Order: sequence, then structure tokens, then C-alpha cells
Amino acid sequence: MTLFDVTTFGSLFVTLFVIMDPPGTIPIFLALTSGRAAKVQRKMAWQAAAVALGVITCFGLFGRQILDYLHVSIPALQVSGGILLLLIALDLLTGKIEEPTQTKDVNVALVPLGTPLLAGPGAIVAVILAVQGSHGAAQDVAVWTAILAMHVVLWLTMRFSLVIIRLIKEGGVVLITRLSGLLLSAIAVQLVASGVYGFVKDYH
Repeated sequence: MTLFDVTTFGSLFVTLFVIMDPPGTIPIFLALTSGRAAKVQRKMAWQAAAVALGVITCFGLFGRQILDYLHVSIPALQVSGGILLLLIALDLLTGKIEEPTQTKDVNVALVPLGTPLLAGPGAIVAVILAVQGSHGAAQDVAVWTAILAMHVVLWLTMRFSLVIIRLIKEGGVVLITRLSGLLLSAIAVQLVASGVYGFVKDYH
């Protein structure tokens, strides 16, 4: 009897890697943490990963029940997440988010980094489906190991992006901030579009 399903692990890990996109979080993390002390940036890296893991774990265990109880559909989750990301993208593009305060140090790790950027609608849906489709202890272990491994990768990615901050200096961070705002706005619009398509599909 096998205790670990490698296929299940690989499938979910790759899916989450594509959706959560660790390399793609680097410019956004750099933009959101610019101007903070290195100690605060390191704290925000693990804090964001921990928040994302907590949200994903919660939805993995109780996701379907939570959504059903609140009468919230997956498309609604996508649209709301997209709108929230779009607001953050506008702040990045206009430079408003670059003024750090102690409150922002905490909030940035929670929103938008922890959720909905890392633990967004796509990742939540993927985890809910993976948990529901898991049969037997071997697949259960593989699913939760993949989730944990993905968040370790996310933490390492953000943790060592601090080295990039020291290399590119303030001018580079400003450039990356504008570019990440543009990319994030595209991601947000895609989420909203997917949610709207889901609504139309459900009512036909």
C-alpha cells in the first residue's frame, strides 16, 4: 500500500505554481515593500506566505461548505478578487502605495499579498477541487504536501527578492512598480472576465 501519491502531488503542485506564479510575485512584492527596512521586508515575506497558507488551508478544509453557506458562487469569488486586485494595481500605477506606514506594513502582508494575490480565487478553486477529488490517505497526504511545498516556494521567492532590491536601487523599484501595476491590472481584468463568463455560463 503506497503512502504517497506522486502523480497527485505533481499535478496539484504544478497547477498551483502556474496559478500562484512565484516568479511573478517578485516585482509586485518589490513594489509593495519598497522603502521598508530589511527586517520589516523579511517579516512581510513570511507573513504573506503564512496568510496565504492559512486561507488556502481553510478553503481546502471547509471551502465548499463556506461558499454554499454564504450562497457565494465561484464566479462571484473571481469577480470580487479581480476588483480588489484592480484597486491595488491602480495604486501601484499612480505611486500612492509607495508611502509606507506602520499600518501598511501589516496590511500589505495580509492584503493584497497574502490574499487575493497569492491565495486568490484561482488557487482557492484549484485546492477545493483537489481536496474533493482526493480518494484515500495517499492522495490526501499528496494534496496537503503539495500545498505546503508551494507556500515554502513562495516564501523563499519573496525572501530572496530582497537581494534584488539592493541591486536595482530606488529607480529600479519605481520602474518595477509601474510595470507590476500594469501586469496586475491585466490579471485583475482577466479574473473579472472569467467571473462574468462563469455567471453567463451558469445561467444558460
